[in-house]
Amino acid sequence: MIVHVTKYNINTDKAEAFQNWVKVVIPQILATPGVTEFRGYRPVSGSWQVVTTVEFTDMNALANFVASEAGNKMSDELHALAFDVNYEIWGNSPVVPVALHPAK
Repeated sequence: MIVHVTKYNINTDKAEAFQNWVKVVIPQILATPGVTEFRGYRPVSGSWQVVTTVEFTDMNALANFVASEAGNKMSDELHALAFDVNYEIWGNSPVVPVALHPAK
């Protein structure tokens, strides 16, 4: 499993355009081969910061998405709507290789 993390701040003057954009982009991401999960996070303080995570089955699936025309278009569009855009790629921890959950 590979997790692609994107962190950014929404341009407040483009907030409405951003809301319309994500309604189109999230279904496209979920339809990407190798994507197993999409999550979005915002600070509880209500700021304009965003963190999204997209889980891919493996590095090849991520590489195919990043190299694709659709992936490049999404990145360009995000940069037009947001600032301080940062990407990170995370893999499994050797100490905790699978998700752990509290005992029931």
